Amino acid sequence: MAEGPEAARDLAAELDAIDPAQERYELHLYVTGMTPHSARAVDNLRAFCHKHLGGRHTIRIFDLYQQPALAREEQLVAAPTLVKRLPLPQRRLVGDLSNEERVRAALGLST
Repeated sequence: MAEGPEAARDLAAELDAIDPAQERYELHLYVTGMTPHSARAVDNLRAFCHKHLGGRHTIRIFDLYQQPALAREEQLVAAPTLVKRLPLPQRRLVGDLSNEERVRAALGLST
């Protein structure tokens, strides 16, 4: 594997060539049981992804009541919290995800 400035330029060129419309999104949603607020977040996220991401996403839902250690591990202070793992940079959004513009901004999608 090549190292040095030339390899860094090659990697940068590859990253620049990635079409944002083809990027895959890895999304983690942390909820507290199936409270109305959590259920809305799940429904809103699924609808948003269907509308804006097509099949280019993976959603994982974690119930903090069933896995309380995750709140500490992920440094969560509120739920529901959406964490965009990929593409980088990682971003977080707290709430029921009903504001589509905030979700778009958190996911780094252009308007």
